[in-house]
Amino acid sequence: MIKHIVMWKFQDEADGRTKGENMQIFKDGLEALVSIIPEINSLEVGINEVESDASYDIILVSTFASMDDLKTYATHPEHVKVGEFCAKVRISRVVVDYTI
Repeated sequence: MIKHIVMWKFQDEADGRTKGENMQIFKDGLEALVSIIPEINSLEVGINEVESDASYDIILVSTFASMDDLKTYATHPEHVKVGEFCAKVRISRVVVDYTI
């Protein structure tokens, strides 16, 4: 099983919306993928509640049966759409993928 963890920092304002609005749109978009992409075993999205210099704004923790399933998810057209939105409103992104 593969665990896929991604964290993002968002711009304070982008695409005509606040950081909070963009994070909620992004969160909703990621969570909607569960019913669209069968390769997702589990998916959890959290919005940070305690700001600090070291914190990120939003996190995704998801699991997949295999690296191939993760690749299918990553290239799925609906995931790509969510990613394109995020690219317009984020500052940075970090990711870790590992076998559990």
